[in-house]
Parts: sequence; C-alpha cells; structure tokens
Amino acid sequence: MAEQRDRNGGAEPLDEELAATVRGSGASAGAVFLGAGEQRELRLIAICGVPEELIAPWQRLPVLRCSPLLDAVRGDRAVWVGSQGDMARMYPHVAALLPYRYALAALPLSGPRGPWGVLLMMWPASHPPTAGARERGHLDAGARRIARSLDGAGRPPDNPGRPRVVPLRPAGPRSVPLAAVDWAERLPEGGLALDRDGRITFVTTGAAELLGQDAEHLLGTRPRQSMPWLDNPIYEDRYRTAVISGEPVRYTVLRPPGVWLDLQLYPDADGISVRLIRSDPGGGRRAAGRTAATDAAAPWCDTDRIGRLYQLVHLAAALTEAVGVRDVVDLVADQVLPAFGAQGLVIYAVDAGRLRIIGHRGYPPQAIEQLDGVPLETTNNPEALTIISGVPAFFADPAEMAVIFPQGPKIGGKKAWAFLPLIVSGRPVGCCVISYDQPRRFTADERAVLTSLAGLIAQALDRARLFDAKNDLAHGLQQALLPRTLPTFPGLELAARYLPATHGMDIGGDFYDLVRLDDTTAAAVIGDVQGHNVNAAALMGQVRTAIHAYATAGASPDEVLGNADQVLSDLGTDLFVSCLYAQLDLAGDEIALASAGHPQPLLCCSPGPPPDAHPLEIEPGPLLGIGESTWFPVTIAPLRPGATLVLYTDGLVEAPGVDLTEAIDALAGQLAYAVGLPLDDLIDRLLESKPTSRHTDDIAVLALKRTR
Repeated sequence: MAEQRDRNGGAEPLDEELAATVRGSGASAGAVFLGAGEQRELRLIAICGVPEELIAPWQRLPVLRCSPLLDAVRGDRAVWVGSQGDMARMYPHVAALLPYRYALAALPLSGPRGPWGVLLMMWPASHPPTAGARERGHLDAGARRIARSLDGAGRPPDNPGRPRVVPLRPAGPRSVPLAAVDWAERLPEGGLALDRDGRITFVTTGAAELLGQDAEHLLGTRPRQSMPWLDNPIYEDRYRTAVISGEPVRYTVLRPPGVWLDLQLYPDADGISVRLIRSDPGGGRRAAGRTAATDAAAPWCDTDRIGRLYQLVHLAAALTEAVGVRDVVDLVADQVLPAFGAQGLVIYAVDAGRLRIIGHRGYPPQAIEQLDGVPLETTNNPEALTIISGVPAFFADPAEMAVIFPQGPKIGGKKAWAFLPLIVSGRPVGCCVISYDQPRRFTADERAVLTSLAGLIAQALDRARLFDAKNDLAHGLQQALLPRTLPTFPGLELAARYLPATHGMDIGGDFYDLVRLDDTTAAAVIGDVQGHNVNAAALMGQVRTAIHAYATAGASPDEVLGNADQVLSDLGTDLFVSCLYAQLDLAGDEIALASAGHPQPLLCCSPGPPPDAHPLEIEPGPLLGIGESTWFPVTIAPLRPGATLVLYTDGLVEAPGVDLTEAIDALAGQLAYAVGLPLDDLIDRLLESKPTSRHTDDIAVLALKRTR
C-alpha cells in the first residue's frame, strides 16, 4: 500500500472525486483520460476499481479513431453504451478489444479553462441497458467536479508514464472473522480472495496445497507473479471477463507438472472470491503422456498457442487505432514484446535503397547507430537479406547466426532473433526484428504466429507511413502559404496564430499577412476561404498573393478588395472568401478598413484602467468571389500610441446555438482583460475564450500593438 500511495502522489482532488463518483454511481470502475483540445491522443491518468494491467492496452487513444471516449470529447456530450450488442453495432473495433458484457458511459470533462478530456465509467453486465435520470444526473455532477478539480490545479496532473491507481475506499486492514476462517478451512476445496487491484488478500490451507505454494508466499501478490504458470493470455482474459462483466467465470488450468485445477471466480464490488477444486480425471487423461522432457522440448502447450492467436486478434484490433509510425512502434513494443517474452525490437523501413530505423526498443544508442542506414544490397546483413528474399529468418543463439552472418551477434548484445519481412501486396516495406537477451529455440507454431504478426505490422506500418507523409506534406504546404515570420515595423508589436481544424491533414483556408507599404504605413490583412482542405489552402495562397501585390502597388483598401474579387472571378472558382483589409497610417494615427463579409476587428484604444476594448463598427461589402458587386465601403478609425488591434477569423467566435454579436462582445471583454499581457499570451487568452470546446473550424488571429 505504501507503493500505491507514493504513485498516487497524495490525496489529489481529482483522485478523491473519481473514487467518489465510482462509489456514488455504483459503477465497477472509473478512469480519467486527459489530452483534449489540440493534442493527438487521450492518455489514461487515473483508474479506480480495476487493476492497472487490465486496462494497459488502452492507456493511449489516438484522437482520429471512433470510440465512445472520443465521441464524448468531440461532441462535448455524454455517450452511453448499454450492452455488448450496442458496442458491437456502434463501435465494432472497441468491441473486439473489449469482448465482454458491460455497460459504459463516457462524459466530457470541460471547464472554464477549456476541455480537459473524458471520464469513463463502467458497470457489470447486470446493469440495465439504460441509465435512469437520477443516475445520469449523478454522473454529470461527478464529471463537473472532476473538471473543477482540474481547473483549480490549472494544469493536468503529472503523468510519469503510468496511470495512478486510485483506491475505491480508504486503505485499511480488514480483519476476517475467525469463525469464517474456520469454516473455509474445513471445506474440501481451496479458497482465495483477491482485492480490486488483483492481489491475494486471503488464502486457505487447502488452496495453498493445491497451488503448491506456501500461503505466506502468496499473500500480497498477484497470481501470475507468484504462480508464473498462470501468466497466459487465455487465463488473463478469463480474469478480465470476471472483473469487467461482474459475472461468475469458470475455467481449468494446468499446474505443472500435471495437476489440473478448476478455478471458479465470483466477483463483487470489493474483489473476487476464487474457489479451487482438483479437476476431474479427464484432466489427468488430458495430461497423460506429457513428461518433463516433452514440456522442455515444447515451450508452447496447446493453451499457449491459443493464447498467442488470441493476442494476435487483440493486436489487430489495437493496430486499427494506430495513426502514425510512432503509434505502430509503441503498440508493437507494448503488446508484442511482453506476449512473446522478448526484450528487443527494431523496425526498419526501406528508404532510397537503405534500411532506416523508424522505431526501436531495448537497444543502446550506439547499437542503433551501427544498425541504421545499412544499404539494401548488402548481402552479409540479416535484415537486408530478409527484405530481399521475403522469407523470415530465426536464429536461436549467436553461434547459429554467426554461421551465416559472422558480424551479426556482435551488435546489440542480443542472444536470439526473429527477422520478419514486412510485405504489403508483394511489395517489401521494411523489416521487424524481435530479439531476446537469452538463447531461445523457435518452434514451428511460434514461427507461424510471428510470421502472421509481421503481416499485421506491415499493413499498419504502410498506412502509418502514408499518413505521416501526407501530414508532413500538409505542414509544408501550410508553412509555404502562410508568412514564415511577420516583418518588423517601427512602432508596432506583432503576433499571429493559426490553428487548422481538419483532422489528419492539419491544413486549412484561413490566412493572415502584414505588408510594409512605406516607413509609416502598413497593411494588415486576414481572410477565410470557404472550406478547410487542400483546395481551400491553394486558393488561399492565390488570394493572399493577389492582395499583397495590389497593396504594394499603392491601391486603397476598397481597390485592393475589388481587384482581389476580380481575380477570383477570373479563376472561375466556386469557393467564397471573407477578408478584412486594414491600412495602418502611423503618421496620421488612423486606420482605414474595408471588409468583405468578415467579422469585426477588435480595438482597445486605451490600456486603462478601465481598458476600452470594443468591436469596430464597419459596413461590410460582399464576400470575395460572388462577383455581383465591387463596392467595399471604407471605414476610418483612430489608432493612437498604446492601442491594440486584433483581427481574427470566424472560427474564434462562431459556434452552433451561439449568438455571433454576443460572442464578439465577449471576445472584446477578454481583450480588455488581457490587453496588458505580451501579445502571444494575449492570443492564448483569446483562444481559451472560444464559445465552445469543439474545434470545428480553422482559426487565425493577428494582433498588433502600437508602441509609439
């Protein structure tokens, strides 16, 4: 318990609220995932009611896949899944990862400081398929309290890489009545008790004898730690079924060398009672003929083989969640290495005739430097030969490898290797190397499963590399179309921010620019092309170039917009563009503004107190591209020393059900509150004040402060 208290980092408000919500709702488990907003994944921060290892495969959730948690964050609404059938219908890949009977609720954690993440709650199979009004109210209240605890902290809790395990109830010794102990000891079978964290808290003498262990050795341990023969994916799945579904589970296990036991698990809110009975004679017949020599020669029994195939199913479902190359590498390392007892992983990709390492685990940096960049034509390299031949290679020890590749065993210090070609539609895309710190013989079954595993990794890796390439292309295109840096201008401080809304491409049609006209005059421009995709971005580049050209040629604000409108008409595009053009005359202390259907800019004329921040009243002209009019009224406003001007696109103020005028007025209030901050911090404050936590449209902000 001391270890758990250390990992919890003390009684944090978030932990207390999570445990209270689980207790009050009657749920069997609860978890908090954080990382909403612009982040690419949700991370598990705290869990309550289930052991950490049972939820380990779902500690990181990429935001580009469909799941109840991500739908709750994106939609800013509670999501209820009442049964296993509902899960299979609504979220099939989640059902493959959690093939159990349960009810689930996902609630967004949103507060004044923005979206934090999501609260996950789970109930056993006995829960009704729908939640009552009182229960939903309790869940909503719990989510609000957790969000308030995060708002109060001002930042997410520290995450050292593993989630905090929150006790459901305050820790304390629980005495077992002596009469109950005597009753259990007189029964012919054995009995164990596990707490919610999966640790053994009680064991009868009969159970210790059946398990072949001393009771003192078992207490306080998890079964698969003190009894390694229980460390099997099939047995783990039975245990997970009992914990998550809350239903009794029965299965048979083999205790080496030949004792078959029936395990009956009976879960409740406080833990699991386990009944152990020596199996019927059929179990003995099943074990007949198995000798110690046979077991030593065959490290996989039938159950082991089924367990590896089961692991493949889970890995295949998990790989559907992988978005980028890093996701694939992390999934393979976190799930495959433990399942196969391996300690090392290297994943290569073919790049311009060389093998480039795109992910690794369990190797020192100097070994990675030696292994990276090997020419594909090299014949004395096992990775290259595996890719060229398309045939997997297995080496049980260094001597076996040295026969074919004399230098191979000297790199990395490993003692056994599986070289798996990664092939997609007959095309080699790379190589996966799984290695061991000790010699290991690979059986035919093991080789078959590892070869199947390579096919899954190859498909996921190919998709991930394509995604990363598109993402890099999008970033490069966006950076090329937007100004890399804003020009320095005497008497002005400048800052800008661009946030794309498109998931997966990170590219959009909003743009901004500052054009130097002469020593005392500059033009600030901001615009929004309809849509947020590659076509919108391309048109954005053309519009920005046209406006820049007409501005530097000396055109007035209305002429700049009128000429840009004509350019769009000549291009024949069916996209429209809103735009605001502001010509700043520092010598005359004024701004001349023209708008093509764009939101009003904000002006803070005086830093106060109290600050005077308000939207500028501008008569807008038509959107660019409509082609029906070239009349763009010009508005003159003062711009004296100390004033701050903010131009923005509608993604900052528009939201379903929100009045636009009220949203702009609220944004002006935020400007008045933050006007004394540095401009980058001021933009951060404005972005935090969006009327909704959902980010469904591009946002561009350009802030200018006159210093003299």
